[in-house]
Amino acid sequence: MDPKRISIFPLAGAILYPGMQLPLRIFEPRYRAMVTDALARDSRIGMIQPQRPQESAPLFAIGCLGKIAEFEALADGRFNILLEGEARFRVLRELDVTTPFRQVEGELFHELEHEALAAVERAGFEREAQRFASAQGYSVDWEGVSRLDDASLINGVAQVAPFDPAAKQALLEAPDLSTRCELMVQLMQFFSRRDDSDGDQATLQ
Repeated sequence: MDPKRISIFPLAGAILYPGMQLPLRIFEPRYRAMVTDALARDSRIGMIQPQRPQESAPLFAIGCLGKIAEFEALADGRFNILLEGEARFRVLRELDVTTPFRQVEGELFHELEHEALAAVERAGFEREAQRFASAQGYSVDWEGVSRLDDASLINGVAQVAPFDPAAKQALLEAPDLSTRCELMVQLMQFFSRRDDSDGDQATLQ
């Protein structure tokens, strides 16, 4: 695909996947300006993680373009928005801009549609997810989970999983659903082992 100018929201730990939704509360003036600008154009912004928490930190190479599907403009200038993931993108370069928010030139991925797991992959993931949820004390509607398609299940869990930013980035960068599923199982197992030993958060660093 041709390169695309993307206004970005760099936020550690916030991951968006194609087909998934991400609610956000926008309160910083620069990101209020970004949302206002997006709504006046194509309603799209890119979610991407910074490599460090500092201002203007380098970005990870891959993020996800989202469309503002719903928004609420509050009286004090803040926004509540709901982003719907459309496609991952690779940062080609950061642009020199006068806007208060950062912009990049990005190349959109051609996302595979209707990806599916092998039955044994799906069963193994659900089994590990149930163990993980039980160990963490999460209440899960497993009957509802069983009705999800494979992509909604894997991407939905990856988006909300309590892993550190590096692990979340690795999941986003996984080239296909099967690889992401396998990595999720490894992370849940690793997280559980670390939790059992010293309570630390799982990390790939």
